[in-house]
Amino acid sequence: MSTPVRPTPAPVTLTATAADAPATTGAEPQDCPCCGARIDADPRFAIWCPQCEWNLSPEPADVPAAGSRRAAAADARHEAAAIARTDRLYEDIAAGRPAGVGLRAWLAASAIAAVVHLTTAALCAWGLWLLVTGNTPLRCLGALALLLVVLLRPRLGRTPRGEDVLDRAEAPALYALADRVAAEVGAGPVGVIRVDCAFNATMGAVGLRGRSVLTLGLPLWEVLDDQERVALLGHEFGHRVNGDHRQGLWLGSAIHALAHWYDLARPRGHYRHAVGLQLLFQLTDLVLAVLLGGVARLLLAVVRLLDRLTSRAGQQAEYHADALAARTASTGAARRLLRTLMLGPAVGTATARVRAELRSRPASRRGPRPAPGAPSPQTTAAEAFWERLRDQVAGVPALEHERLLRRSALERGAVDPTHPPTHLRLALLDRGPDLPAAVTATPAEAAAIAAELAPHRTRIAHTLLAG
Repeated sequence: MSTPVRPTPAPVTLTATAADAPATTGAEPQDCPCCGARIDADPRFAIWCPQCEWNLSPEPADVPAAGSRRAAAADARHEAAAIARTDRLYEDIAAGRPAGVGLRAWLAASAIAAVVHLTTAALCAWGLWLLVTGNTPLRCLGALALLLVVLLRPRLGRTPRGEDVLDRAEAPALYALADRVAAEVGAGPVGVIRVDCAFNATMGAVGLRGRSVLTLGLPLWEVLDDQERVALLGHEFGHRVNGDHRQGLWLGSAIHALAHWYDLARPRGHYRHAVGLQLLFQLTDLVLAVLLGGVARLLLAVVRLLDRLTSRAGQQAEYHADALAARTASTGAARRLLRTLMLGPAVGTATARVRAELRSRPASRRGPRPAPGAPSPQTTAAEAFWERLRDQVAGVPALEHERLLRRSALERGAVDPTHPPTHLRLALLDRGPDLPAAVTATPAEAAAIAAELAPHRTRIAHTLLAG
């Protein structure tokens, strides 16, 4: 039996002006223009219908250019295959079937990584040989080869330094909590903790020794409660023990090098719209497209092959990190963390709204001049920013949370392309036991960490307020 097709009204989105203006929080009931169901429309968020899912994804889909139809078809096939692999992995883990990565896939990925590293090494040796034994033209060619080696070399990273880095003497309470979480998941102590402006957190390793670097985005950290922060740490430290070979030195550096090679080889056509010497620039574009186009397509094919060989291991590692977060901070805290991570776009809008609200506040309402020893106006404005941002995120209605969850299921939405879709991560947590917290952040510990982060909160708040 077929379902009658209704005409689909145009999607509704918030305009930039509406996003930047102070918003009311009251819901305004209205009828769905598609099915007529009653919906509670909150003017701060996309208006949609839970019954027929009208306007579930208000952003229009990108239409590929006519000249890129073949590439778009290849992208669609690659995406469909990736979705099928993601679904199979979830079904295997949910059913308790072995979900390990095959030996052949790991060997094939390692072989590709070996080719990448050997290519760089061979190019370096060839360039040095030309510099030592060649004549002047060959030495110039050798110098060019060494320059390419510098551009194509694997990036191992460096230990971060600067005002965004916290050392153990500066933040003993934060490091103590991180060490407790690391011990619970079976990871070593963190080497460096830094903070930034992102609504995210990452765990990485830098240098040949693989020193661990934990990066905490303060906009995310500030909107989480104490146990959700423990869950965040548990997930990030889980990446140190979840067996994801893509984070290792051998395979991880090869993946990053391949992506960098492809980015360098991809023709961009920078000169097509130059004012002078247009013909020469267009001919240069044509030559570059012929020479580099085939190389870029080959590199893209290798990148996709490596992704196909390693994506199962990477997504399985994310599920494992989620399980470690639940074991460390409780299943409820891990669920709330994942739901908060889905609010990235809403946090961006809330940041713009708070920025506009604070900027439009009359000078008479900003308070008198502070007394000696009192917090500076900059500190007061920063604390007001974080307080308003927390209120904005806490005020996200259940209907918007539901929309984001359904949209993740429809569009296979994830935090980033290396992660499983968020709705599957939540579903897997829901299927598991409801675990209590193994690590608890006490109020005194949370207050000490807040005091250690205070200077960074002020600095990052001013960065965000500057827009």
